Amino acid sequence: MRSVLTGVLAAVALTACGSSSGSAEPAPPDPAPTRAAAKAAAGATGTPSATAAAVGRRTIATNLQVPWGIAFLPDGDALVAERTTGRILRVARDGASKRTVMRVPGVDTDSGEGGLLGLAVSPRYKTDKLVYAYFTGARDNRIVRFKLGGSPKPILTGIRRGFIHNGGRIAFGPDGKLYAGVGETGETGLSQKRSSLNGKILRMNPDGSVPEGNPIRGSVVWSLGHRNVQGLAFDAEGRLWASEFGQNTFDEVNLIRPGRNYGWPAVEGRGGTAGGRYTNPKVTWRTSEASPSGAAIAGGRLYVAALQGEGVFRIPLRGKRAGTPRLLYGGTYGRVRTVVKAPGGGLWIATSNRDGRGSPRAGDDRIVRVPAG
Repeated sequence: MRSVLTGVLAAVALTACGSSSGSAEPAPPDPAPTRAAAKAAAGATGTPSATAAAVGRRTIATNLQVPWGIAFLPDGDALVAERTTGRILRVARDGASKRTVMRVPGVDTDSGEGGLLGLAVSPRYKTDKLVYAYFTGARDNRIVRFKLGGSPKPILTGIRRGFIHNGGRIAFGPDGKLYAGVGETGETGLSQKRSSLNGKILRMNPDGSVPEGNPIRGSVVWSLGHRNVQGLAFDAEGRLWASEFGQNTFDEVNLIRPGRNYGWPAVEGRGGTAGGRYTNPKVTWRTSEASPSGAAIAGGRLYVAALQGEGVFRIPLRGKRAGTPRLLYGGTYGRVRTVVKAPGGGLWIATSNRDGRGSPRAGDDRIVRVPAG
């Protein structure tokens, strides 16, 4: 966990970078890989792709404070949520500027792994101007929607909050429904409790109501038996893939089916299906190799941000099957929290080196555009 020195460095960094608006600073050079991360990258997951890492990279924004959610507007600019400040920044698609567009009221920015987490832009943004956010409040985790600068309206409340495992990723699916990954807050029994919203993936209408076709009548629960889902991505056929933190043994990528039970806490990794009761993951890593967070799909490949792995895993998809993960950019940027498909091609990745568990470098935290290759 956090050392005293890391805590002091993080506090100094937060104080030094308190500016909330204005043009983006000149980006420092991309840092070199750390020795430890380079060693990890060359282990069981394979050698990072030198070609992909060397072509088409560009620093988009620097001096951010634990960026978490990223959602693109129709014009190609992005909204970026800072977990520990409650701010939403608007970052130009070319990185020419960044400015604060609002501070979300009610966010508890001193809540362990909680704070301002996932962002999503309405599929009808051009007409309704709505933005969605998942955040930790004083009493619960909740999902709200609002127009930028306006007052948030809760659409789903009562998600139990915790010091750890708040989940927080939200995304609109091709069906127009809003999906959310919710952690079990360290209370493992909640994952199997059907009446609880925790340890689940949720599916709801844009107003928070229960859609037709959900597997549990009257409930937004879409799947259960999860530990801490922080990555959601839809493939070209509308299938939902999710990344999930393990505990002591295996991290996972799961292909999500409505009503399926993914086994936590009875099963971690490929532990058997208990006669069909549980669904096994499509990909696993040792927990020392990955800590998978955000996810994106581009060009038939699943990209998964890795905190412990300090890079981005590229996983080929073949229908319902997933191939062997390969680590890209191993150790180059440190802890990677979020990866999103960018308008016009490529990916944006966001670091999480100032979250109290990383080693901040000059310019951290940052967003970097990388090729999807």
